[in-house]
Amino acid sequence: MIRLLLALALAAAPTLVAAQTTSPRAAPPSSIPPNALQQELLGRLRTRLDSIVTHTDGVVGYAVDDPTSGGVPLARLERGIFPTASTIKLAVLDEMFRQYDAGMLDIDAVRTVPKEAIVAGSGVLQHLTAPQMPLRDIATLMMIVSDNTATNIIIDALGMEKINARIAALEMPETRLRRKMNDMVSARRGVENVATPRDLATLVYKLWNGEGLTGASRDAARRMLYAVPGRMRTAVPADVRVALKTGENQGVRAEAAVVEVPGRPYAIAVMTTYLASDARGSDVIEAIAGEVYRTMARLGSGGEYGRKLP
Repeated sequence: MIRLLLALALAAAPTLVAAQTTSPRAAPPSSIPPNALQQELLGRLRTRLDSIVTHTDGVVGYAVDDPTSGGVPLARLERGIFPTASTIKLAVLDEMFRQYDAGMLDIDAVRTVPKEAIVAGSGVLQHLTAPQMPLRDIATLMMIVSDNTATNIIIDALGMEKINARIAALEMPETRLRRKMNDMVSARRGVENVATPRDLATLVYKLWNGEGLTGASRDAARRMLYAVPGRMRTAVPADVRVALKTGENQGVRAEAAVVEVPGRPYAIAVMTTYLASDARGSDVIEAIAGEVYRTMARLGSGGEYGRKLP
C-alpha cells in the first residue's frame, strides 16, 4: 500500500507543478519557480485569502502575476468574466500611447472639450465652462480622477475598434471595451465592459512594463498610475511604489496594480461583483492586497531559503 501511494504521488507531481506555474505570457528567462518552502508560504497565504473571500457577501475573483516565478501563483475565478468599471481605462491609455508612438496621434495639441461630450459620473470636466487642454492632460484626468468625459473623448480620438484590436494583440481574449463611460442606455441592455482578473493583471503589468511602447511613453503612463488613489495603495507601506487603477459601479469594485516590491515586482487584480455592500468590496480589495504584499515582500527579501540578510 505504501509503495502504491508513493507511485501515485510521484505521478501527480508534474501535473501539480505545471498548474502552479501557468502564466498568461511567456515566463521571463530569469524566472525561478517557487521551491517547496516558498510553496508552503504561498499555501498559507491562499488559506488566508480564502477566508477573506468566504466572509464576503458577493463574488470575488483575483489573480497575482509574479514574473519572478514565471507564473500566476495565486488565483481565484481568474478566468471569470467580471464587469471592469473604470479599470478598462487601462486599455484606453495603453492604446493612446501606442498610437502616439506610431505617429498616428498628436496628444500634445490643445483641443477644446465639446459640450456634447460631457457626461455625468466621476470627473471634473463636466463642471468646467470651456475646458481646453491637450489629450495628454485629458488622459491624466481619465486616470487620476477617473474622469468619464475625458475617457469618452479619448475613445472617440482613438476609435473603439482600435482599442479592442490592441487588447486582442496583448492576448487578453476575454477583455472587451463594449461601451463608453456612463452610457446607461447600453448598460441597461446588459452591455458591459468586461475582463477577467487574469487579463486585468496582465494588462496593468504590460502597460507598466511598456510592452510595445517607447520608454518615454511607458514612463508617462507610470507617472499617471502612481498618482491614482486606491485601496491597494493604502494596503502597502508608503515607501513602496504602486502603479494602480481603480473601478467602481453599483455592486462592483475592482482594482489592478503593479506593486514594486524591491527585486520582485508583481501584478495583482481583484474584481468583485454582486456585492451586498459596496464598502465591503473595497475592504476586501485592501485586505487581499495587504495579505499578498506581506507574503511577496518576504519572498523578495528572503532569498531561496527565507533568511533575511542585513
